[in-house]
Amino acid sequence: MKQMTADMATPLLRDPEVTALEYDDRVQQQPECVVERTIDVIGGKWTTLILRDLLHGTKRFGELKRNLHSVSPKTLTDRLRFLETKGIVTRTVYPEVPPRVEYALTERGSELGAIIDAMAEWGARNT
Repeated sequence: MKQMTADMATPLLRDPEVTALEYDDRVQQQPECVVERTIDVIGGKWTTLILRDLLHGTKRFGELKRNLHSVSPKTLTDRLRFLETKGIVTRTVYPEVPPRVEYALTERGSELGAIIDAMAEWGARNT
C-alpha cells in the first residue's frame, strides 16, 4: 500500500466513496507525532462533539443524533464505530423489543475529558 502524505488525506475526506473508517485506517498508518495521532482519533468535528456529549454520561443513538442536530445517521454511525474500534466508546445492545443500544465512554475515552474541557475553556475566552 502506498504511504499517505498530508496532502493526500484532504481529498479523501471529500471523496464520497471513502468512508470515515477507511479514511481513519489510512491516515492512522502515517503520523509519527503523538499530537497528530491524537488529532487523527479525536480531531473531527463530529467526533469531538460526540465525546463532549458522552462525557455527560451514557447516551442512546437518538439522543446523540438530537444533540448533534445536522449530523447524518451514517456519519454518526461511522464515527461511533470508529471510536469503538479505538477503545474510546463502548456499545451495549440490550435484548429488548425494540432493541436498545447505548453508548458510553470507556476509561480510556474518559481521559479525553481534560482535552474537551480545555477546548471549552479556550472557546469561552476567545470566541
